Amino acid sequence: MLSIIILLVMALILGVLVITFLEMLENGLSFSRALRLAPYKIFYGLDTTNFKPALGASAPTFYLISAQSALDNKIYAALLPSETVHLSGEQSTEALQNALKQHGRIAVYIPENVEPDDKQFAIFASVATAANVLGAVVVPLYLKGARFLASSMTPAEKAPRATFPALSVHALPPLSVAHMVTRSGASRTTPAVALFDRMAVNRFQSADFNVGLFEALVGAAKTYGPNRIILEDTVTGSLTYKRVLVGARVLGKKFQKVSQPREAMGVLLPNANGAIVTFFALQSANRVAAMLNYTAGPKNVVSAITAAAIKTVITSRAFIEKAELQNVVDAIVENGTQIMWLEDVRAGVSAFDKISALLQWQKPLEEIDAESAAVILFTSGSEGTPKGVVLSHRNIHANAAQSEARVSISVEDTLFNVLPVFHSFGLTGGTILPLFYGVRLFLYPSPLHYKLILRLRAKSNRPLCLGLILFSNGLARTAKDQDFSSLRFVVAGAEAVKPETAQIYRERFDCLILEGFGMTEAAPVVAVNTKTHSKARSVGRLLPGIDIRLEPVEGIDAGGRMWVSGPNVMLGYMKAENPGVLEPIGDAWHDSGDIVDVDGNGFVTIKGRVKRFAKIAGEMVSLGAVEMLVQSLWPEDQHAVVSVPDKRKGERIILATTGQNTQKSALIEHGKKSGVTELMVPSDILRFDDGIPVLGSGKIDYVSTKKRVEEVLGIGADEKL
Repeated sequence: MLSIIILLVMALILGVLVITFLEMLENGLSFSRALRLAPYKIFYGLDTTNFKPALGASAPTFYLISAQSALDNKIYAALLPSETVHLSGEQSTEALQNALKQHGRIAVYIPENVEPDDKQFAIFASVATAANVLGAVVVPLYLKGARFLASSMTPAEKAPRATFPALSVHALPPLSVAHMVTRSGASRTTPAVALFDRMAVNRFQSADFNVGLFEALVGAAKTYGPNRIILEDTVTGSLTYKRVLVGARVLGKKFQKVSQPREAMGVLLPNANGAIVTFFALQSANRVAAMLNYTAGPKNVVSAITAAAIKTVITSRAFIEKAELQNVVDAIVENGTQIMWLEDVRAGVSAFDKISALLQWQKPLEEIDAESAAVILFTSGSEGTPKGVVLSHRNIHANAAQSEARVSISVEDTLFNVLPVFHSFGLTGGTILPLFYGVRLFLYPSPLHYKLILRLRAKSNRPLCLGLILFSNGLARTAKDQDFSSLRFVVAGAEAVKPETAQIYRERFDCLILEGFGMTEAAPVVAVNTKTHSKARSVGRLLPGIDIRLEPVEGIDAGGRMWVSGPNVMLGYMKAENPGVLEPIGDAWHDSGDIVDVDGNGFVTIKGRVKRFAKIAGEMVSLGAVEMLVQSLWPEDQHAVVSVPDKRKGERIILATTGQNTQKSALIEHGKKSGVTELMVPSDILRFDDGIPVLGSGKIDYVSTKKRVEEVLGIGADEKL
């Protein structure tokens, strides 16, 4: 027995020495510093691979550290040069400057907070000022996993504790604050905000994007607990991480039998647990989930099937019957596409299938390349024929991590998602984000059932702390003051938030509406307002890791046409005229088609889409701005603004509206009071008593609206040309 103990001790000593010498070689540490680091390598598997960018920093240097636990100081004291002085972030700017002058290297610990309060944010200003004055570089440092340690500074109710969580150190290369401020060749932000953004980039890049979505979900299950309830709907109840993963393995085996690796399989399912399990089953089986918009009508569904070369569509008889979609199914069958009914799949599941999945729930059915296609989403077609947007595992995972690095969420929160999973925001922001970060997800199939949604909210056992609501106007009209008593904030997208809606939520519900901006091609979130950084009438600031460039547009003085680049930008398109063929974007930049302006603090304001501008008498007029003008005068009605050809002025603006008392004279007077040009006043007002055409995403269907306007006005094909 004694000899075994001696052997174990000797093996431990040898292991410590090996680790020590490896750290000396890899990170240039002294023997004593490397030896102090060894226990963390043994017990926490501390990974210092991503610490290497910090090694090139020459004095004077600020090491800016997201303080998360009592171990942070000990680990960084071993990793950083011995002359480094370690200080809390509460020091004054003068104190930081004096310390840096005296020692050359300063480690500043700031509270780890995605949305810091004013006092915490002041630290960024102090460090930025001191660094600028002394010409110092800044190295951001982030210890991933530390928030789950027993000594974590994050309350246990927000971050579940683990005995030996995996730890990894992440650093970005040293940069001066001036270099941080200058981005894409243009100065667009203050030094403090630039420094804050740099820290957010480091947090975002600490996520492992080199795994498939199924493996990423397994990682979340290990972090937050496999038996944690994470998913719930009104039909099948609640599911734990493990049950989702087991179910995905079971279904994935069945999907393998009727398809080939990386084949696109259509998913025609509502917001419910079954849709999410099906989605991850396809990811486990290395198939591409083509999310079909069942509200788009038979013609568009078949067009999507053609574009993605889909051979099999997965759906449910119960759903088809309840949603009255038999005409869609008939069109799919008539197209020669196979229907795979989930009821039949489940009936064919054996005990062996279940046991096998239970034993291997942590392992995908096939090896996954994170750069390969994971999902095909279809553009709404609000201005043309829908296209298939092909997103990789990395695209979607990156966008979820970008969002988490900008908006504060935790396991305390519940996200109530009414956006369909065929909608990019509903999939990434409303599904992947909460599942990957331990936020309990409640799915509801329709955003239009306002009273039922509020009733479910009232019966919920957990407070609704985080809401994802696109159709916030309808909910605001239906809700009573107490209905949103525990709502922290609402994330709104797809359409501009009306000022009166934001005011209602703020005054009646004490709740912020955080307006953001995205596009399916960017998986989808590009910018968002937060509690820390918010500006009225803007869509917020860019997410970390996203770059934009603005190209001049004739007739537009401020701003330009926005091109977007980042790890979340799609692989490319699939189109019906070239079935199943990926058309890559080429140089990693995507033309958004949006005209935007960016202010000195990095806030993005959408001025309109290139296609949503009319050229009247040589002047560019934003149709979106005209809509906002009309909406501010008649907020209770629905409005859509389109342009049609005009022989004298080139184009003229037409207002389609459901309002019964919408007089042009009133609009002219309102325009004068608002200080807008007369060119923004529509030439004609057409009343649509049966409502403005909308798409399944809730956006206005401008193609149908314009076609109907042209029919009413008697505009022929020769005039359109």
